[in-house]
Amino acid sequence: MGVMVIDGFDLPEEGLEKVDHIGILLQRVADGDRAAFAEVYDALSARAFGLILRVLVDRSQSEEVLQEVFLEIWQSAARFTPNRGQGRSWVLTIAHRRAVDRVRSSQSSVDRDVRAGFRDMDVAYDHVAEKVELKMEGRRVVDALAALPDAQKEALTLAYFGGYSQSEIATLVGAPLGTVKTRMRDGLSRLRMEMGVDK
Repeated sequence: MGVMVIDGFDLPEEGLEKVDHIGILLQRVADGDRAAFAEVYDALSARAFGLILRVLVDRSQSEEVLQEVFLEIWQSAARFTPNRGQGRSWVLTIAHRRAVDRVRSSQSSVDRDVRAGFRDMDVAYDHVAEKVELKMEGRRVVDALAALPDAQKEALTLAYFGGYSQSEIATLVGAPLGTVKTRMRDGLSRLRMEMGVDK
């Protein structure tokens, strides 16, 4: 029986069961295996970068955050627990959390600057206002997402921050496609409610 590796999963061609290839690599990383770490990086760095870039928009900040993400993975791979989820989801969750932390940190910095009156006068007002507005809106979305049940939050995060299709999400989380569609529909409905947005 042949085995295909698709996006971090070993999928037997007969479709009997999937093996969490990234999870296995993370367990080796926890033991200090540099080759396994390189494999995790090769498999997921592009996907993680895309997710981070969607949150931050700024490319150079996204590159910095990506480095922080993989440093954290190297230092804390032992915290990955296979029976609590897939290795790939664990890595992408770290990437998303780090990106959100950077947004919050940037927002705090803007708030401090405004309070202290140290706004750079050479920067056009419209540009500053637009950046602050985008960051505030991003924070509203993050806060609203945090209020969702885990299954809905995971489905929406993978779709909108990870760029996955519904069928890819179903494969990743091990749920039927119909269940994923329901989670996304219900999650979007609740997200609108949390943000006070009309349908």
